Amino acid sequence: MSSRRFALTGVALAALALSACSQKQSTKNEQDLNWSVGGEITTMDPSKATDVVSFTQMINSMEGLYRNVKQGQEPGLATSAKVSKDGLTYVFKLRKSKWNDGTPVTAKDFVYSWRRTVNPKTEAEYAYLFSGIKNADAIQNGKKPVSSLGIKAVGKYQLVVTLEKRMAYFKDLMAFPVFFPQEERAVRKYGDKYGTASKYMAYNGPFLQKGWSGSNLSWKLVKNPDYWDKDQVKLDQISFTVNKTASTAYNLYESKKIDALGLDSNLTKQFKDKSGYYSLANGGTYYLELNEKNPNLASSNIRKAISLAINREDLVRILGGNNQAASTYTAKGLTSVKGQDYTSLISTSAKKLYKYQPSLAKEYWQKGLSELGKSGMTLNLLTSDSDSAKKTGEALQSMLETKLPGLKITVTSVPFKTRLARRESGKFQLCGSDWIADFGDPISFLELLTSSNASNYGSWKNSRYDQLIAASKDTNDQAARMKDMSEAESILLSDAGVVPIYYEDDAWLIRPSVKGWVCNRSEWNFKKAYVSK
Repeated sequence: MSSRRFALTGVALAALALSACSQKQSTKNEQDLNWSVGGEITTMDPSKATDVVSFTQMINSMEGLYRNVKQGQEPGLATSAKVSKDGLTYVFKLRKSKWNDGTPVTAKDFVYSWRRTVNPKTEAEYAYLFSGIKNADAIQNGKKPVSSLGIKAVGKYQLVVTLEKRMAYFKDLMAFPVFFPQEERAVRKYGDKYGTASKYMAYNGPFLQKGWSGSNLSWKLVKNPDYWDKDQVKLDQISFTVNKTASTAYNLYESKKIDALGLDSNLTKQFKDKSGYYSLANGGTYYLELNEKNPNLASSNIRKAISLAINREDLVRILGGNNQAASTYTAKGLTSVKGQDYTSLISTSAKKLYKYQPSLAKEYWQKGLSELGKSGMTLNLLTSDSDSAKKTGEALQSMLETKLPGLKITVTSVPFKTRLARRESGKFQLCGSDWIADFGDPISFLELLTSSNASNYGSWKNSRYDQLIAASKDTNDQAARMKDMSEAESILLSDAGVVPIYYEDDAWLIRPSVKGWVCNRSEWNFKKAYVSK
């Protein structure tokens, strides 16, 4: 989320965490919930979304071939899937279902959606996930027509997908919103407004979204009466509001207006190990992106100095929660390789750059300044405006200015949606970001930093890295894939292409009455959620 999802998408953990659902205490309907979120919706267009807030809305109001559950996946619109012996052809049979305007969801809706996303004119940041599907790369490079994409409809309810090479993680991708169907009639009807508000969208999932204007901080999901599996949907309504501080969410929890919340440092200490406390690994890493189009940050010595001057252990203590100091870009605990965590395969020497070493930081700093012919510099750090993001920015500002003589850090904190826009347009120097894996494979992280990836906002480039990532996608040999990816990540870390800060782990307090929710990498699935009496 994959993003990734995620892709998030880039604010500090507590700010992005969604504060969980709540029963309306004063209403007659016991299956109405109030839910607090830490950030705004950016879009409801599956081709263009990049953050977990938007993806959570799509997962609950739309549906693709599969749906993520606690362990793996369950069928969504796919009733069966057959794979050819060579692993290059998938045939999906689809169940009968409807869009909210009453028209049937058919295989053609998948064909239209996928073609729309890979079309360069759409400028979809997640289009790279289609790489490996026949002709996807050539289409995105303008070398083949969109109609040549390896997907076709056979009748109304059979979908055939052709790959150029085996993709070990192909089925995992099918539960991600960028691969959901889209109703062509709705896209054409709404034009540029498509996905910019609740009313400019078509839905086929468990819920219908209502009341989001495109900029407001409250909206609802209401049960979809035409959903194919509506008997499994217990909730009638979920009301969402944006709360950017944990203290505000806690006050709502105390007054029984919400039934769960993401915890900040103080609340984590207060409720850890108590009833209702949950620690939810989200497969995410918070890190600094460094814009190498800035001459100062094009220096690997300056980048390394910045990394070595950060006391990650102190920072996670300041922020609280269950975050862990990071020494890799890929989140710890995401993937296991023969019983060992994938991150253990990464070069130890590369990981040492992400330990607090102030003396070594000064050496790299002075070397970098000497190369640039400077005695100091000013750098701006862009963050979101949540409490947690601001606190992170302030802590990093203090650490870097204290340990790197001649460095001045200014911090700019803006609304989440604005931060995403500035980051995507390259209008930043340092940017506090996070990435939450769209699926449980390191490629969800590492592909982002290939030279041609639209999400490589810092413009870091390395040809050997690109080769290794390409090789890892061109085989189903998992041992070979992990070797290639760990070598690539060692190259990335050795050059400080990004500066990992901490691995994210969500701390939650959830009332026992709220049941049936599923959280996968910070994206919440409410299909089977309910409030017990």
